[in-house]
Amino acid sequence: MSGVGVGAVSAVAGEAAPSVAPAPPPSGGGALRRVRAAGLHRLVVVCGLLALLLGVIAVLALMLGDRVVAPQDVLAAAVGQGSGGDRFVVLGLRAPRLALSLLVGACFGLAGAVFQSLLGNPLASPDIIGISQGASAAAVTAVLLFGASGLAVSGAAFAGAVLAAALILLLAGRVGRSGAVGSGGAAGSRFVLIGIALAFLAQALIGYLLTRADVRDAQGALLWLVGSIGTVQVPELVVTGVAALVLAAALVVLAPRLRMLQLGDEAATALGVRVTPVRLLLLLVAVAFAAVATAAAGPVAFVAFVSAPIARRLVGGLGPALVASALVGAVVVGGADVLAQHAVAGLQVPVGIVTGLVGAPILLTLLARGNRTRGAA
Repeated sequence: MSGVGVGAVSAVAGEAAPSVAPAPPPSGGGALRRVRAAGLHRLVVVCGLLALLLGVIAVLALMLGDRVVAPQDVLAAAVGQGSGGDRFVVLGLRAPRLALSLLVGACFGLAGAVFQSLLGNPLASPDIIGISQGASAAAVTAVLLFGASGLAVSGAAFAGAVLAAALILLLAGRVGRSGAVGSGGAAGSRFVLIGIALAFLAQALIGYLLTRADVRDAQGALLWLVGSIGTVQVPELVVTGVAALVLAAALVVLAPRLRMLQLGDEAATALGVRVTPVRLLLLLVAVAFAAVATAAAGPVAFVAFVSAPIARRLVGGLGPALVASALVGAVVVGGADVLAQHAVAGLQVPVGIVTGLVGAPILLTLLARGNRTRGAA
């Protein structure tokens, strides 16, 4: 019998109704643990699904081409068995390209996630604020003026990205709590606007160099500028992989402090974070991620810009979502490279064209859904 029924019967009988103790409210600590457990469960599920999608993309990338390899033959070649032809095609030609596309995507995704979380601005992406354009200007200068190729072009692109970041910091004014790398708001907007201006300057330099160059040299530079995986050399893949691992290790160490910085400078300081040095280190790591990816494949459009927003929407919450951002970036570039090679028979296009065509509608869709959600709230 319910408590109301017992009270009514007791009142009719002239007896005092037995007291029914209300359920104790959930404690703050218990509620917080349940929220954290739910968030962790969602993160694991999302990352698992993204890893599964990456596996599908990897199998397709290793199967498709002028010589189509059956899935079981792909698996046999991956463990060193099967025919020599399959092993050459799968391990010698397609696996390096697949590995580089996934590395480039993960690096761009992490670069965008750190920039956007650190500056509190969704426009703070290396392909928007001039980092990628600085790398492109340096690479095109190396190609057209000095005849550089291979790792020399990658080195020039890396140096250009670092120089562009240093110029943005210098022009943005003093560095500190309210300076160029301060928390969101005016400081982040100033950083973004100066970066956009620098991007236009870099584009002007690139345009001038292209108009003065030989047509064949300019064609090669334009292909790199669009963003292309193409033929992958083993030394280039090794350098990119080692650099990505070193930067990932650094980011693992700095990631807890990035989450504290998102609480605001005062809260982060109260939690023991040295705000200015940590911000500079995080900025350096993000620039290096963008530089490594740009040096390997050129300025692949939209990947750094859209990976973190997509990851945060999948995972939920306002945190940096670093692991999910890396996986989303790898899915975007890996999937786009498969489409770039095989979507149209007999026609291969640079991967940057596909990421631009796919990334822009995805971002607009996310923004439209976000506006509808806020409007309904």
